[in-house]
Amino acid sequence: MCQQQKLYLAPVIVLFLFSLAFAQKKDSCSECHSQFEGPLGDPVQMMKTDIHKAKGLSCMDCHGGDASLDDATMAMDPRKGFIARPKPANVPAFCGKCHSNADFIKKFNPAQRIDQESEFLTSVHGKLLKSGDQKVATCISCHGNHGVRAVADPRSPVYATNVAETCSKCHAKAEYMEGYKIPHDQYEKYKNSVHAKALYERQDRSAPTCNSCHGNHGAAPPGVSSIANVCGQCHVRQSTLFQAGPHKSVFDAMGIGECIQCHNNHEILAPHDDMIGGGEKSTCTSCHVEGDAGFTTATRIRARLEDLVLANSRALDILNRAERAGMQVSKAKFDLGESRDSLTNARVLIHSFSYGEVEKVIKPGLDIALNSYQAGENAMNELGFRRKGLAVSLFFILFLAGLVYLKIRQIESKPK
Repeated sequence: MCQQQKLYLAPVIVLFLFSLAFAQKKDSCSECHSQFEGPLGDPVQMMKTDIHKAKGLSCMDCHGGDASLDDATMAMDPRKGFIARPKPANVPAFCGKCHSNADFIKKFNPAQRIDQESEFLTSVHGKLLKSGDQKVATCISCHGNHGVRAVADPRSPVYATNVAETCSKCHAKAEYMEGYKIPHDQYEKYKNSVHAKALYERQDRSAPTCNSCHGNHGAAPPGVSSIANVCGQCHVRQSTLFQAGPHKSVFDAMGIGECIQCHNNHEILAPHDDMIGGGEKSTCTSCHVEGDAGFTTATRIRARLEDLVLANSRALDILNRAERAGMQVSKAKFDLGESRDSLTNARVLIHSFSYGEVEKVIKPGLDIALNSYQAGENAMNELGFRRKGLAVSLFFILFLAGLVYLKIRQIESKPK
């Protein structure tokens, strides 16, 4: 073949290859559905940001059929495996075709779990779905169907800061939840909690949200016996102290939820010292009455906490005044930090419900606070001494200056 013929054939070959590639990638699903608006056309737009699309999957990978055919009837032929919109009862298995298939799913992510479907079947949602309840959440209720985003995507409905709102789409609707015998105010209560403030205001994504306590695919309410274990995932020391304390066996015998009895469940507010003792805001008085051992222990612990709080406050106040006056008190302020640590430790040790254990850390904290206060007082005394010395020095300086002035006037007044 001559060189000229090769030059003529080259564009033809290129065009042929392009047309072949185009034919292989033909997507009659998108071509057809893009002509519609509303529910039939929306999936085409939504799939543009879908994680499955980004990984190279197409409509056929979920719905089956043959997207290479232009004829809609043939492309959506059930004999070609076409499945339109799966019924709610079939959704877990529909998604599980891939997500429960280790050989397939690990091609995309070797660390990807494959137990979501089996976990879901153990959940309250899964059990109700199996019993015929079509209202319960399935995969698409939380993740969406078209336009599914990666969990790590902040726009995903299952991203940490979006989980509670996603759950609320069902659980906050009174009419929808009617008949399930559970409250529908969890979301409103959660938004007031210390956990929500950490998550939304400080953007601390390690803060608990719905699935942190209830699970995600295997979602279930924690039983009375497991509440402390749930809270103990984060609050390890408090849980350990409670398990070894006197309330554990009593709560178990009475069927009382451990942590939630004092701290609540969804509307968990920041703890404060008023929660212990015999005051109106004390949680102890919901069980204990004046005169019993528990009431006495609670009031003694509260009194010692107040002692340490006051000691820290007095020490910090005098150290701040000394520092503002220019005195060097940095070491005393640093040492006072240990007393504040003792206060934090004592508040944790409340969960042991042992006055002796709390006193072990209160006493050293009080000693440190007293020493820091003394350092501040010494600094203020030294400041007073310096000010008096300065006043005396200024008096003599001014006195001598006056004498010099008079002497100069005397010399100047002599006749020349």
